Amino acid sequence: MKNTIFTGAGVAIATPFFEDGSINYDELGRLIDFNIDNGTDAIIICGTTGESATMTDEEHVECIRYAVERTAKRVPVIAGTGSNDTAYAVRLSQEAEKLGADALLLVTPYYNKCSQAGLIKHYQMIAESVSLPIIVYSVASRTGVNITPETCVELSKIHNIVAIKEASGNISQIAQIAALCGDNLDIYSGNDDQIIPIMALGAKGVISVMSNVAPFETHEVATLCLENNYPEAREKMWKLQQLAKDLFCDVNPIPVKHALNAMGFKAGPCRMPLTELSDANKEKLEATMKKAGILK
Repeated sequence: MKNTIFTGAGVAIATPFFEDGSINYDELGRLIDFNIDNGTDAIIICGTTGESATMTDEEHVECIRYAVERTAKRVPVIAGTGSNDTAYAVRLSQEAEKLGADALLLVTPYYNKCSQAGLIKHYQMIAESVSLPIIVYSVASRTGVNITPETCVELSKIHNIVAIKEASGNISQIAQIAALCGDNLDIYSGNDDQIIPIMALGAKGVISVMSNVAPFETHEVATLCLENNYPEAREKMWKLQQLAKDLFCDVNPIPVKHALNAMGFKAGPCRMPLTELSDANKEKLEATMKKAGILK
């Protein structure tokens, strides 16, 4: 059995930008504090929701450094350091370790892709270069690469690969991963609308987009699942289900950044090629937020 990085709801935190596209670090700090003050169990910095794909190397490193310092050990900081270039992922992971991150989140290689054998070698090389615990991230809808249950078994044999963020949407696959890997690989839901079924299969929590705007509520659902109180968790989640859906009415993080701006945060725009949310979707999302009690 390996050490668990966190249980409950970790936030895949958005990166606030000024109108000129530069990073608004003061507002990032405000978002970090808002999440921690409302029960979020881990901060995931420089993930997909954080728009890491458009960050320069310097920005990526500075965001990790800032998140570590601002969080100040209140909750774990998990740094997104994945890449489709293994050597680059090694360098960035080593830098995150030096900066004091508590763990790493490593998405599968994208665009150039790789075989399952390539995945194992890719993750093994990164794992051997650091001592931090690693969460591998399976999201084939974005990368074109799925981590199969059989590959999860092989990855779980690597001592510091401790978990998987599973965003395949395939409940049967997740059940098979849980059955094959047991305590050797923690599972986190990568989809807010599947928190309950995935945690019912033994997952330790969720890495959440919804936590950006509803940190207390998302933490509450995950905590109830950990307590095996699924009837109450269902009741709470039914009130959030439409919110979880509408936060993906356009490409993430377009909707969640609009939601944050509507709440009074200065999340700013997304970087191109991501564009502004349509007026129709703005209206729909804000109506859902009001119904959920997130927006007055």
